[in-house]
Amino acid sequence: MSKILKNIGMLMFASMVFVGNALADSPEHKIVIQVSTDDPRTQKIALNNAVNMQKAYGIDNIAIEVVAYGPGLGLLTKKSKSADRVESLAMSDITFSACGNTMAKVAKKSGKMPVLLEGVQQVTAGVARIMELQEQGYAYVRP
Repeated sequence: MSKILKNIGMLMFASMVFVGNALADSPEHKIVIQVSTDDPRTQKIALNNAVNMQKAYGIDNIAIEVVAYGPGLGLLTKKSKSADRVESLAMSDITFSACGNTMAKVAKKSGKMPVLLEGVQQVTAGVARIMELQEQGYAYVRP
């Protein structure tokens, strides 16, 4: 009986260590920033929000994801006036997600699939991605 209790105790301790390590590896703060407009001023504000949050909390203490869909998709393509800045921020642990639905619609209309910037991931649907992140505890910002 004492051997069983000892094994149960060891399993409980191992579980607590595992959960503690998993929590320590996840950032304390999480934010998703929506970009759904082609207005350059609003897009700049969204990027500034991401940078300011990272400065305020520290790169290791915050997870930031910028999700672009609809007219906002242009921010994350090779044609973007902010292309260099987006690529630089992607290398600084800011995640950028482009809406696959919007990309497909653009491709159907123009005959060409939009070319995403280096470091930008494609997700199935931008709005769904925002919802999923909110379900994971991300704060939502729309500049």
